[in-house]
Amino acid sequence: MSRSRASKPLTGRKVFFMLVAFFGVVIGVNLVMMRFAIQTLPGTEVDSAYSASLAYGREIVAARDQNVRNWKVDAHVERSGQGGATLQIEARDNNGRPMSGLQFQGRFKRPTDRRADLPVILAEVGIGVYRGSALTIAPGQWDLVLEGVAAGQRLFLSKNRVLLN
Repeated sequence: MSRSRASKPLTGRKVFFMLVAFFGVVIGVNLVMMRFAIQTLPGTEVDSAYSASLAYGREIVAARDQNVRNWKVDAHVERSGQGGATLQIEARDNNGRPMSGLQFQGRFKRPTDRRADLPVILAEVGIGVYRGSALTIAPGQWDLVLEGVAAGQRLFLSKNRVLLN
């Protein structure tokens, strides 16, 4: 039997170039993936751990005070056909009476990326009823954060996971 083509021998130079090519591809892909990961990183959660720990102590005191007040705050989110959402809050004190004169602030926070957070301005439309709208909000999971403020002091804070279709 005769061979029509002579096989080329595997030399050290070929092996070296194959290894360089292989690791060059691996390192190149790692660099590209690292660049994408760094670009999509939303940033640090807190700038100073010390100031965050001081704020945490104040949050504990505020949560205890909120539990003592025993307010009943119900929120309802209704989707509009154009991709927006209407947020309505009904606030009652511990005796079940509607609470008027508070300033409520709402915020839809994306659990995975705080750059997508969306504030909702709420206005009192009735005694103890507050309503606001978000013109466009993407479907998916959101954290609904509600804050009730009176006389410049936050008296109520709530954070709940909601699913918008």
